[in-house]
Amino acid sequence: MAYIYFGYPLLIAFLARFFPRRTASAETADFPFVTLIVSAYNEQAVISEKLENSLALAYPPDRLQILVVSDCSTDGTDEIVLSFAERGVRLVRQPERLGKSAGLNLGVQVAGGEVLIFSDANAIYQSDAIRHLVKHFSDENVGYVVGNARYVESSALVSSAQSEGLYWRFETWLKKKESEFGSVVGGDGAIYAIRRALFFPLGASDINDLLNPLQIIAHGYIGVFEPAAVCYEEAGDSFEKEFRRKVRIIGRSLGAVCRVWTVLLPRTQPRHWYALVSHKLLRWFSPFFLILLLASSLLLWASVFYRVAAVLQLGFYALAVAGWWLESRRRSLRVFYLPFYFCVVNLASLFGIVNSLRGSLSPTWQTVRQQNHVQQDPAAGLARRKS
Repeated sequence: MAYIYFGYPLLIAFLARFFPRRTASAETADFPFVTLIVSAYNEQAVISEKLENSLALAYPPDRLQILVVSDCSTDGTDEIVLSFAERGVRLVRQPERLGKSAGLNLGVQVAGGEVLIFSDANAIYQSDAIRHLVKHFSDENVGYVVGNARYVESSALVSSAQSEGLYWRFETWLKKKESEFGSVVGGDGAIYAIRRALFFPLGASDINDLLNPLQIIAHGYIGVFEPAAVCYEEAGDSFEKEFRRKVRIIGRSLGAVCRVWTVLLPRTQPRHWYALVSHKLLRWFSPFFLILLLASSLLLWASVFYRVAAVLQLGFYALAVAGWWLESRRRSLRVFYLPFYFCVVNLASLFGIVNSLRGSLSPTWQTVRQQNHVQQDPAAGLARRKS
C-alpha cells in the first residue's frame, strides 16, 4: 500500500525527470480530418450545449465532422441532435439499446476522419482542445492522445465531488509523469483521440477508453497525455453514484487487461508495463492488500509495532464510518470524507473485480445525470431503467 500511494508516485516522477521518453517534434501546421464522436443516451439536458460547444471549437470546420451516437435515446435527445443537421451535425442512432461500445462500433463505421476523438455528452471542451490533441500525431509512434478532463470547480460541490476532484488531480499528475516517461495508461471517455486505423471493434461489455489504448500499445504505439487539451465535466453528486460508476469501470477495466494480456509481458513495452502494473493493477487489488494488512496486524497483536498498526488502521476506518454517517445526513468535514472516499473507492474495486470474475457486466448503464432524473421522476425512471 505504501508503494501504491507513495512509492510509485515518487519513482515515476524520478524516472520522468531523469529517463524521459524521446519524442519527435509535435509542432505541425497540418490539420488532419477529424471526426468527433459523442456518445449519448437520454442526454437532452446537456446535448444542445455540447453541440454548440463542438461547433464553436477553434478547428477548421471543413476538417471536422461531428457525429452523435444515440444508444436508442427516448427523451428527445435525437430530436435535438437532428435540429443541428443543417449545421453539419450527424445523428447515428442504434435501432435498439446495446450500450456505448456497440454504439462506437456503429459510429466509427460511418466516420470519415483519419483521427477519431471520443467524447461524452457532458464534456465541454476548451476551444483549442482538438488542436492540442491532434498535434501529437505528427509523431508516427503516437497511437492515441489523452486530454485533460477536469471537474467543474464550485463552492457548492458536495463532499463526493470534492473528493473526486482531489483524487482526479492526483490521477492527472500521474498521467503527466507516465506520459513523460513512457506512455500514459488508458484513455478518458470524455476526451481522447486515436488514429482511425487503430480502432478495433469492441465487444458489448468492453470499456473502450482502456481496451482500445491497450490494443494500440500491443501494436507497438505509445499514448501521450496532453494537459493543454482541456475539457470540463461534473462529478457525481453523491458517494453512492460514484461508487456505482467505479464498480462498472473497474470491472470492465480488468476485463480489458485480460483481453489484451500481452501488455502484461514486460517485453511488449517495458515502460508502459511498469505504469500499468503499478498504477492500475496494484491499485485495483488494493482492497485485498488492505484486508490482509488489517488481519495480519490483528493476528500479531502481541507485538507493540503491529498493535500500533492495528489501532491506526481501526482509527482510520472509524473516521470513514463517521464520514459515511455524516454523508447520509448531507454533512461533511474533510477529515471524515477523505477516509470515507478512500474506502468507497477500494470497496468499488472489490465489487468490480468480483463482477468481472463472475462475468456479470451489463453493456448498458445510466449516467449520474440520468440517475438524478430517475430519482426525481420515478415514472420516467421505470420507462428508462437500464436492462
